[in-house]
Amino acid sequence: MVLALKLRKVGNSVGLVLPKEALARLQAGAGDAIYLTEGGDGTLRITANDPEFGRQMEAAEGIIRRYRNTLKELAK
Repeated sequence: MVLALKLRKVGNSVGLVLPKEALARLQAGAGDAIYLTEGGDGTLRITANDPEFGRQMEAAEGIIRRYRNTLKELAK
């Protein structure tokens, strides 16, 4: 599925409106959490309705915050 989407101004932000076809494919609707993650090759991935993914991301962010300096050193 390839969809051309337009970014729209929403207050002081910019929003992306997902068409019905995309929402059906994601099995998502108004009020659901949507996760946008970046792949190693620069691609973006949208994930919806996956509570386990949300928990994993929260855990990873906590680890990254806690070991920020260590991770910086390892990245050198």
